[in-house]
Amino acid sequence: MIFEPTALPGAFLIRPEPHRDARGFFARLFCPEECAAAGLDFTNVQINLSRNPVRHTLRGLHFQAAPHAEAKIVRVTRGAIHDVIVDLRPGSPTRLRHAAFRLDAEGAEALFVPEGFAHGFLTLEPETDVLYQMGRAHVPGQARGYRYDDPAFAIAWPAPPALIGPADLAWPAFPANP
Repeated sequence: MIFEPTALPGAFLIRPEPHRDARGFFARLFCPEECAAAGLDFTNVQINLSRNPVRHTLRGLHFQAAPHAEAKIVRVTRGAIHDVIVDLRPGSPTRLRHAAFRLDAEGAEALFVPEGFAHGFLTLEPETDVLYQMGRAHVPGQARGYRYDDPAFAIAWPAPPALIGPADLAWPAFPANP
């Protein structure tokens, strides 16, 4: 696996190193030892699937409140997404900055999202599945989020959302003086 640092310290794009032949390819997608060697302190404790039948479905921007903050590895197993992370870490030199990535099933890349980041995505194809490897189990009542269109983040989504859940529409804007 190849771990590429992103513009936001602590977040990595993880590229597989496929072994190809006439049948297709075989690639390692997760290895605790390789993660540790790359500096990722991550233990997989839960795996979640987000199934999205509609193109331009928007989910996010989500995170869990401290002390239940979650690190995650996000990967597309079918379709494609415009994946966005926002650094919310107090004192971080990149606080409130975001980074965006195209993740698709064909490339098999993953994004490591550290604790203290909000995460969201827009599906680029119908029938898109997103697999989450979670570093901490979900704690009911600790989910938080901010508006996907919050001017504080200035995210340029590649298309207007066609479908957003009511909870995602109800998230507040980022506070002016946090």
